Amino acid sequence: MALFLFDIDQTLVNSGGAGGRAMNLAFRDLFGIENGFQGVEFSGRTDTAIFRDALRLHHLPQDDFPALLSRFEAAYVAHLAHTLVEAEGRVLPGIPQVVAGLAGTTGVRVGLATGNFRRGAMLKLEHYGLSALLREGGFGEDSEDRAEVVALAAGRLGGGNAVFVIGDTPLDVEAALANGYSAVGVATGRSTIDDLRAAGATLVFPDFADADHALRELLRAAGMVAG
Repeated sequence: MALFLFDIDQTLVNSGGAGGRAMNLAFRDLFGIENGFQGVEFSGRTDTAIFRDALRLHHLPQDDFPALLSRFEAAYVAHLAHTLVEAEGRVLPGIPQVVAGLAGTTGVRVGLATGNFRRGAMLKLEHYGLSALLREGGFGEDSEDRAEVVALAAGRLGGGNAVFVIGDTPLDVEAALANGYSAVGVATGRSTIDDLRAAGATLVFPDFADADHALRELLRAAGMVAG
């Protein structure tokens, strides 16, 4: 059994900034601060960690962080439903074919290892028509630590003899390696092929535009096709 865990933003889809816009609107709703996430790094991180950094940046109290996080998530999800429609996002090249090809292979499971809150992840995947095969995994509310999100994702999906984490940032790669899993980099975000290789990815693609080639290489790495 092989398990492939996908990141969402800049790996499966480019939401055209819908997520960041919804986060800023939610932060404004809660604290009256415009552009509250300006200067906070998003790439490869969990929504929980991103929110905590924004609280620190603006010197806001964190005495009841779980309750604050819950309020923020609810406001964010409400805004995301609208910003996804307003933004000019897209599914990244070859993704539907690669995900469907993996899911349709005997002995393979697919899932998510994403920094997105679960409800936000599902909104994005439903908006872009990718939710049928990708519904379970690890999510942004599970932990601030990306490696823990990956571990939870693998556990929820039953693990496997080979587990692959597919993402666009060195943090995705590091989270895979921290769990002893294989890291697959795809350079569809800000990180280059060289960045992903330097982080320790064992397999790196510029993108999945050549879906047949990508699928074949992924299955070969999992021992599902002859080398």
